[in-house]
Amino acid sequence: MTSEETIKNCNSKMKKAFSVFNQELASLRTGRANPAMLDIIKVEVYGQKMSINQLATISTPEPRLITVQVWDQNNVSLIDSAIQKSNLGINPQIDGQLMRIPIPSLNEERRNELKKIMGSLAEKAKVSIRNIRREANDKLKKDLKEKIIGEDECKNSEKKIQNLTDEQIAELEKKLQDKEKEVMTV
Repeated sequence: MTSEETIKNCNSKMKKAFSVFNQELASLRTGRANPAMLDIIKVEVYGQKMSINQLATISTPEPRLITVQVWDQNNVSLIDSAIQKSNLGINPQIDGQLMRIPIPSLNEERRNELKKIMGSLAEKAKVSIRNIRREANDKLKKDLKEKIIGEDECKNSEKKIQNLTDEQIAELEKKLQDKEKEVMTV
C-alpha cells in the first residue's frame, strides 16, 4: 500500500467516525422534533430487531410533534413499548395506526445534562479519530522500515495525516458548538 492509499484510507475512516458522531448527536432529544431521534430505537418484530423507519413513516408536522404512521396494525403496540423503554422521555399517543409523539420542552437541568452527554460523545469521536491517525502513522513507519517508501515521503504523509486529523476535529468541534447552542436556546 502506498502512502497515498494510506492517507485516503485514513481520510475515509475519519469521515466515518465523524458520521457516527453526527448520528449520535441527531438521536439526542433537544426539545425540537426530529425524526432521527427514533433511529436508535430497535423494535423486536418478525423475529428480528428492526428500526422504526423500516416499519412506519416518520414525519414532523409541527416543531414539537413527531407522527409515526405504522404500516401494520399488529406492530403499533410493539413500537409503542419500544419507544417508552428507550429512555428518551417521550410518550406516544396512539390513534389507530397513527402515533403522535409530543416532544416536551427541556428544563435547565436536562439541558445541562444533554451538554455533558454531547461532550462525552465528542470526546469519544476525537479519540476514534486520533486512533485512526496513530494507525496510519504506524503503517507509514512500517513501510519506511521495510523500505517501501522513503523518509521524505513518510514525513510528508505524516504531515498530511495530521492536517486531516486537525480538520476533522475542528469540524467536530464546530458541530458540537452548534448543537450545544441549539440545546441551550430556550
